[in-house]
Amino acid sequence: MRIGCLQFAPQVGDVDNNLTRADEILANADPEGLDLLVLPELAFSGYNFKSLQHISPYLESPASGISSLWSRSMALKYDCTVVTGYPERVDTADSWPADPEYYNSALVISDDGETVANYRKANLYYTDVTWALEGPDGFYRGRLPNLGPTAIGICMDLNPYKFEAPWDKFEFAHHVLNSGARLVIVSMAWSTYDEPTVYNLQPQEPDTSTLMYWISRFEPVIQARLDEEIIIVFANRSGMESEALYTGTSTVVGIKSGEVRIYGILGRCDNELLVVDTDAPPFAKLVHRIGEQNGVSESCNTPSSEESDTTDASNVGRTGGSLDGTSRESPSRESRQSGSTSNHAYKKSSSFSRRDDLSINVSGRPKGSHAALESPFVHTPTAPSPTPYQIRPQLFMPSDDSRLQQFIELNSSPNPQQTQASIN
Repeated sequence: MRIGCLQFAPQVGDVDNNLTRADEILANADPEGLDLLVLPELAFSGYNFKSLQHISPYLESPASGISSLWSRSMALKYDCTVVTGYPERVDTADSWPADPEYYNSALVISDDGETVANYRKANLYYTDVTWALEGPDGFYRGRLPNLGPTAIGICMDLNPYKFEAPWDKFEFAHHVLNSGARLVIVSMAWSTYDEPTVYNLQPQEPDTSTLMYWISRFEPVIQARLDEEIIIVFANRSGMESEALYTGTSTVVGIKSGEVRIYGILGRCDNELLVVDTDAPPFAKLVHRIGEQNGVSESCNTPSSEESDTTDASNVGRTGGSLDGTSRESPSRESRQSGSTSNHAYKKSSSFSRRDDLSINVSGRPKGSHAALESPFVHTPTAPSPTPYQIRPQLFMPSDDSRLQQFIELNSSPNPQQTQASIN
């Protein structure tokens, strides 16, 4: 499956320019053979609205709004399914008298230009609560034409409900398992508390703290060790909007047999189209640790040299910066508004603490070696994971394929048999 994630930096209420930004990225990329194109949450309206009055001019009908028209046009142009986040206004004329209904929604347009699904966000973030209702039907499940069994969520859907449900309830992950989905689409507007002047010093690097948090929310799917791969698309936005700084890092991963495969990833500030082919070998892997020796973990399920030799660098996806798992002083969250939110009903409960026990291991694998170096801990804004330490994931990156050297730079290590990889 060829999947595109359109990562860009829309601004609140600047619909015309937001459309132009998206059009320019697609025109420059000129993708061919796409099966699926996914855009961020509230892609053309912008996200950080303060009230219903603020967002009211930008609410749209799923049948005739600007997001619908644009998505149909792109679906027909690129002969693919298009998923676009938008602010939905429900037409209640046929059921009058009725209260107005507004939702944070994701519209799904098939390759023939028909609306095949319209998912309404079930787990609202506090910014959404100022204007939107919870989706009445829960998370989306269904069979999309040419894509098969699919689950859809929007950003906050990954988190514990209202930040009040237990961390290990994993509502969305269990929905994926129960629905039998083989494709998971998550349209996002996920931001960080980090200071922009510091955060943007490495604009092409993915935010590995955010990526590991997203993946950790699929822990039940990883532990299920299914024989059939589940593809997960994280389509986030980038840039600043008012006081909100978004994390970018749009990523396509696959989960199979307890292993997480990374097919492609963008940097935190990239404004471009990520295109990956999930039929090609993955760019990197998260594998379970089976033991430790002198602080170095041994990896299982590592790719063979034969598999590495067949990896085509042109198909592994765009990456930026190093996947080094650098610790964050501030946790990521879905979005940030200007002003204080200390009295808001959706403020995270004090019972949640930052998670210090999840780490990313990035390794270049010398021939004949299965060693990986452990990176610094990754902080997340949640309670400790119930996953035993021995089976937590680590990121393993093959480096013995000469065609990957344009993406991988091997650094020196105190142990000459072990190297740590970074991605240029």
